[in-house]
Amino acid sequence: MKNEPIPEGTDALVIDDAPFIEANSQAKSRYGRFNLAIVGGTGVGKSSLVNAVFGRDLAKVGLGLPVTRGVQYYHDSSLGIWDIEGFEIGSAIPPGEQLKAHLKVISERARDQQISVVWYCVKSNEDRLTAADIAMIRELDVAGLPVILVLTKVDWTKNPVTGKRVVPGDVKKFLAWLEIPIDENDEPIDIPYRRVLLTSTRDKHGKGKGHGLGELVAETLALSPEDEKDAFRIAQRLNLPWKREMARPVIAAAAGAAAAAAAVPVPVADATVLAPIQLTMMGRIAAIYDLELTTMLSTGAIAQLGVQITGQALARSFLKLIPGAGSVIGAGVALALTAATGQGWLQLCERVHTGKIDLDKVSESWGHYAPNFLTVIRKMTEQRMAKP
Repeated sequence: MKNEPIPEGTDALVIDDAPFIEANSQAKSRYGRFNLAIVGGTGVGKSSLVNAVFGRDLAKVGLGLPVTRGVQYYHDSSLGIWDIEGFEIGSAIPPGEQLKAHLKVISERARDQQISVVWYCVKSNEDRLTAADIAMIRELDVAGLPVILVLTKVDWTKNPVTGKRVVPGDVKKFLAWLEIPIDENDEPIDIPYRRVLLTSTRDKHGKGKGHGLGELVAETLALSPEDEKDAFRIAQRLNLPWKREMARPVIAAAAGAAAAAAAVPVPVADATVLAPIQLTMMGRIAAIYDLELTTMLSTGAIAQLGVQITGQALARSFLKLIPGAGSVIGAGVALALTAATGQGWLQLCERVHTGKIDLDKVSESWGHYAPNFLTVIRKMTEQRMAKP
């Protein structure tokens, strides 16, 4: 990526944006893609669930093609969705065998397309699972895939006195049957799902954010393989604290690296020594927030951010206000400045991630999140207090 000229009024520096791009690419490669299989018939609400939890409907943007009859795979860099239709009525092939054939096709795909968790979706107002549903859940279990039975489109009502939400009577009966499932001859049935969860993506008026989605996200994470949990944390868009927890060690590592770089105090004129460290931090945090900055920002915009963050004027303004600091950046200032920068960048990424700031407004929005004197001094104070 070529750098654009630096506008007048900023430091006359050219910052190499390669550390951001490389760190972002490496982080995405390390975290990988989370693949979720969603099984259920037409109209059960699969697309609504995906959009509510992951913040995008991959099918609508055309990021996928049919794999085989009844199976489609949609994906972007962080999320893959296997959309598997329910049992095809009238088929001469038993439902379990149908699904077994689908799973075989999927197993032959690349490693980064393999299923981690299954949401088996059924409308909440059904009386019970059909024989076809049970056969398919058993086949998924045989394949070693953890199944969450998701009851969709629950019409909760709110108790005006207690404020608690209550499900309709038919849903209660369905849940009671699921606790001790029996067939038409009152014989017990084994249905090997891991958990049953009630969900809705909207209230009964078609508004709001729905209910039960937080529990669905938490249970999906719990059932995910250990080496794919971070990929799911990145792909989902409901639990922001998970992303912050992933970003904090990245900021701490960059702050430590900046302090080491300034162990021998760095003249303000050489403040750009911190740029690669901070741009690497920014690239990794952007990956955690699933932002495609390298494709959405204009040429040179990332480098321009680097100038804004590590510019001489910014460092000089802090040094003027720190008694005895002189004209060099020491380890303490470098650590505090980088930590404050990381926190500001995290907040900006979070705002973009949640749709509160347009991605093409990142460059002009940075000024509102860039570290100021108070945030840097606070970080320096925290550093001193942390020392034994």
